[in-house]
Amino acid sequence: MFSKQGERINCLLKRRHKVFIAYFCGVRRKKRNIILEKLLIEDYAAEGKSLARADGKVVFVENTVPGDIADVKLVKNKKDWAEGFVTQYHQYSSDRVAPFCSHFGVCGGCQWQMLPYEKQLFYKQKQVADNLSRIGKIALPEMMPILGAEKTTQYRNKLEYTFSNKRFLLPEELKDESVSSSQNVSGFHAKGIFDKVVHIDTCYLQDEPTNQLRHAVTNWALQHDASFYDIKFHTGWLRTMQLRVCETGEVMVNIMFGYEDEEKRKQLMDHILSQFPQLTTLLYTINDKKNDSMYGLSPQAYYGKGYVIEELEKFKFKIGPKSFFQTNTKQGERLYQVAREFAELTGKETVYDLYCGTGSIGIFVSEKAKKIIGVEAVEEAIGDAKENAALNNINHASFFAGDVIDICNDGFFAAHGKPDVIITDPPRAGMHEKLTQKIIDMEAPVVVYVSCNPATQARDLRLLDAKYVVTKIQPVDMFPHTHHIENVVQLKLRN
Repeated sequence: MFSKQGERINCLLKRRHKVFIAYFCGVRRKKRNIILEKLLIEDYAAEGKSLARADGKVVFVENTVPGDIADVKLVKNKKDWAEGFVTQYHQYSSDRVAPFCSHFGVCGGCQWQMLPYEKQLFYKQKQVADNLSRIGKIALPEMMPILGAEKTTQYRNKLEYTFSNKRFLLPEELKDESVSSSQNVSGFHAKGIFDKVVHIDTCYLQDEPTNQLRHAVTNWALQHDASFYDIKFHTGWLRTMQLRVCETGEVMVNIMFGYEDEEKRKQLMDHILSQFPQLTTLLYTINDKKNDSMYGLSPQAYYGKGYVIEELEKFKFKIGPKSFFQTNTKQGERLYQVAREFAELTGKETVYDLYCGTGSIGIFVSEKAKKIIGVEAVEEAIGDAKENAALNNINHASFFAGDVIDICNDGFFAAHGKPDVIITDPPRAGMHEKLTQKIIDMEAPVVVYVSCNPATQARDLRLLDAKYVVTKIQPVDMFPHTHHIENVVQLKLRN
């Protein structure tokens, strides 16, 4: 018999797995109907999946916890491995806890709410260790304990909500003729379903006024018969809303519309300002593209200066609606502290900040460096980096737009000096092989590699092993209740 807490977990998990069953049955109809019964989930694998073993092969299963015993329906079945989802639980792991969010398992976020935070950290550390050893296959020092977050809810400074005229229905609602998917709602996309949105009551990822403001905009639009966006047919007026809530107390809101309706837009913007006087910047963006990216769009400031100021330690950063910035400010600060420590600066070094974005890492380490050279492919980000350097009165930092492979040639080194320290913070895909070779050719005594994907980091470390040895490893948890993990590695040139 389940306890009351167990009954709640059971209810949430049943709903979650009905969602996955409905999804997979819809897209995998041609697959063979293979169900492995009473499978023991043995360990965590990676990317949010756990693993079991059956018939001499490894079976990867989503949304499970080591210790669960469940029936698993296969959606992929290869010679040495398989992948599936749970159709029925027979026994829950003793490690499970009740998820705190009523939307757990439906909106696609916070996949690890059913795990205690200390267990999340354990498996994240294990993920880093497994990736570096199995993929990297190089000599490694002992890894330092993962740096967990003090704040495990309301930790994001940025969120984006979607307004849609198609509501995602839960499995129990599909048979209810009184419930229709043709509803105007606001929230997040349902996992694996691009054209329907899960209506969110309370999201625990960001501090207020995020939920209050989303409800206020939704209710105003419903009362004034404003059309919500149709993601499939690309029609409708109210499209998305981006919120940035800073540690400095500044709050920025950018509302995106599918087309311009000046009279209605002004009414909505004035209503928001009257209800939320704490907003420091309110913007709007007309987006008639078929995707929600900000590329090529021109946000317009309706109220305020058009940007917010955030702080990491004593450093100030100007963040506009199109700027990249670490979405967890407090843990971003700890991440950069690790990078600065690993750089081992004495004040005499020339530091190359590759994939520098808006210059945040370079600026963060600038007090202990002789010179900062930032390189970033996105020209708009370089403009932000220069503004941020000026904002902090940093005169020994220079930023350049372009591909590192093209920019960092002999002429560039002659003009700016060869690097004593390289800090690289690439996207999830990791570094291009040509860039790893360029770093090898540059022969900086110290390289600090910041990564949001330990698997691609391990691949790159294997290439860098030709001239570098890994000397320090420090995982940092930026996103509690998800399987995502950041990792910082220090490398030193071989003697």
